[in-house]
Amino acid sequence: MDGGKEGGGEEEESVREVLRDRLRLSSISIAQSQALRDGMEVSDPVLACIADLSFKYAEQLAINVEQFARHAGRKYVNMEDVILSAHRNEQLARSLRSFSNGIKVKEPQSEKKRKKTSSRKEEKAAPSTIHVLDL
Repeated sequence: MDGGKEGGGEEEESVREVLRDRLRLSSISIAQSQALRDGMEVSDPVLACIADLSFKYAEQLAINVEQFARHAGRKYVNMEDVILSAHRNEQLARSLRSFSNGIKVKEPQSEKKRKKTSSRKEEKAAPSTIHVLDL
């Protein structure tokens, strides 16, 4: 994710705008729900700021995890890249590790067996590889 500046053209920019709008709406909804739960009100300019910051953070996170995967010689982002991106926030990193361990525990036995017999190149990737679907 290079911010829509390379290659993809209008279609990539359109997908980016849809994703941005969905994330903004979700961020606003979360902020409003939290404020309501805490008996507070949040002004519209603050909600807009929260939404914009959420999208900018998500963009930077995507860039960082992509760079971590490339640095490791992989084409796919895995959970370790996401955890590494949280290295400055130990509480978040701890939560991500816990979540990752929970995913590994729930992984079907057949998947684990298949990965043990996979090629050497696939073994290099962590078991919790994240594949992002195109919209």
